[in-house]
Amino acid sequence: MANIQIKKVQLSQADTLLTYSKKTFYEFFAHLNEPANMEAYSSVAFTMQNMQSQLSNPDSEFYFAMLDNVIVGYMKLNFNDAQTEYKDKNALEVERIYVSGEYHGKQIGKQLLDFALNTARSKQFAYVWLGVWEHNEKALGFYKHQGFELCGSHDFMLGDDKQTDLLMKKEL
Repeated sequence: MANIQIKKVQLSQADTLLTYSKKTFYEFFAHLNEPANMEAYSSVAFTMQNMQSQLSNPDSEFYFAMLDNVIVGYMKLNFNDAQTEYKDKNALEVERIYVSGEYHGKQIGKQLLDFALNTARSKQFAYVWLGVWEHNEKALGFYKHQGFELCGSHDFMLGDDKQTDLLMKKEL
């Protein structure tokens, strides 16, 4: 297991976060989706204005996973009204966890998820929830192994491709 440092992303690091988040999104989903849909989504989701807005939201927090001063992953946590679905003041949403492919198998995702669960416990939340693309079998298996259970679904538009994210939650 790689021993990572988890560091809160600052607004001044918006460029770095934008570059890394776009890189990992393409790394994991470009080969499974039409290029036009990836570009349509990317042109809205991966803009500096959007990233700065998310980083400025007091109910969202981004964290980098660092290994030997290299970013190897990142995570976004949402509280209160920043949550994308439930907006439950008694819950924490893990909106994103990405780990660069070359660092898979080193339990970096688990360390990020453990950090999220501990954050939720420290705030005395009742549960943690997240969404996973229905075709991301590896992530679905990982979250099930970590004690998350299916609790619903929602649509996710990638360009003009309507996809389904499965919602999962873990009671604390």
